[in-house]
Amino acid sequence: MRAPQNLISTARLVLAPAHADLAKRVTEFYKRNELHLTPWDPPKPTDFFSEDFQRKRLQQAEADTKAGTAMRWWLYLNNEPNVLVGSIGLSAIARGPFQNALLGYALEGELQGQGLMQEGLSAVIMHAFSAEINLHRIQANVRPDNLRSLRVLERLGFEREGYAKDYLYIHDKWHDHVMFALRNANFRGIPIG
Repeated sequence: MRAPQNLISTARLVLAPAHADLAKRVTEFYKRNELHLTPWDPPKPTDFFSEDFQRKRLQQAEADTKAGTAMRWWLYLNNEPNVLVGSIGLSAIARGPFQNALLGYALEGELQGQGLMQEGLSAVIMHAFSAEINLHRIQANVRPDNLRSLRVLERLGFEREGYAKDYLYIHDKWHDHVMFALRNANFRGIPIG
């Protein structure tokens, strides 16, 4: 059974579940961070920076959450609710004998180096490993040249599990990725029935 996705709060952040009403702020986030994110992101459709495109994406994220196949949050600072500063997503959620999800995240370029992403990811991991969601494993795949991201995962206890050659097509060429995973030490077993 899939649990509902809720607002998550940390000391400095609020993680709001993706919903269509965020389209304007999500568009603003991507426009502000285009240069910062381009080296790490796959090619984007020509209308990616439009509010209409982002609204459709957010509607799909809502549908994926209802279906139990993904969860996505948009981050804002506690004292600035009208400015989104990042996102965290769990996608390709698999149940049955796998109980796994893929982790993705992005943070405002100007806010890097302050521990905000580690704070947000810690909260999402705690939620994903709670009795309510009960995932056994979270995977993250990161380019070896993305040193900040590698350090965040290591600080959170993710273990390196492998190296994937030509894993994703990003910024006009194929890139290798380091494969990480974090396992839930308190996993409560696979529901039967």
